[in-house]
Amino acid sequence: MQNPFEQQKPVPGIKKIIAVSSGKGGVGKSTVAANLAAATAKLGKKVGLLDCDIYGPSIPRMFGILNQKPEIAEDHKIIPIKRHDVKIMSIGLLVDDELAVVWRGPMLFKAVDQFLFGVNWGELDYLFVDLPPGTGDVQLSLAQKVPVAGAIAVSTPQDVALSDVKKALDMWARVQVPLLGVVENMSFLTVKDSSGSFVKQQLFPKGSLDHYLEEKGIAKLAELAFYPNLAKACEIGIPLVSSQPDSEEAKSFLELAQKICAL
Repeated sequence: MQNPFEQQKPVPGIKKIIAVSSGKGGVGKSTVAANLAAATAKLGKKVGLLDCDIYGPSIPRMFGILNQKPEIAEDHKIIPIKRHDVKIMSIGLLVDDELAVVWRGPMLFKAVDQFLFGVNWGELDYLFVDLPPGTGDVQLSLAQKVPVAGAIAVSTPQDVALSDVKKALDMWARVQVPLLGVVENMSFLTVKDSSGSFVKQQLFPKGSLDHYLEEKGIAKLAELAFYPNLAKACEIGIPLVSSQPDSEEAKSFLELAQKICAL
């Protein structure tokens, strides 16, 4: 029986492909992917961001390019749209924002191949891939087609999210992709108490994520707070590392980017 990973081949010009995943939706995976990519570019790296969330692409909105269409080069490759020093490709740039993408597995497999090898990415230090939630066709297609340098799993603190992120971690082990670590998103909210002091308030019940990661020897890469300004920036389409580079939110993503670049 042929090893499914024997068909892997590198994407010319791309040094490292980093997968950003989650076990379930609603944990802020795309927000982390978008701002991590922008922060890595701020560090002087050549960065691309591939939105592989075929059924729910949100990267075009987060970078303010919803109504823009990529051009086609003479070699028939798609030219990614560049914003904030990040080269971006998404199914959301090719189909109407209000239309559903109704595709079966083979079409997803073909789309991943097209986005990897049919796009003129040029020279990149990092290509971040924003994956759909779960452990399905797109994740498997990516792992089979190209050597993935590492994967990040995004989770929120509660055990409901942990039960799903465990599946994502198991998936990366099964497809032989190194796990870089877990990002705990919406870990807390900073509010003023009655005395006027700033305190951390838990948005979700604190589960056993820390215990699980310690038991498995998995790194926690960051604890990101719930940042209202970050949510607004995603709606406006300007990453905070560009619009508010001195903010606590931007600093958190720059620190995360530095960790990823050091691995």
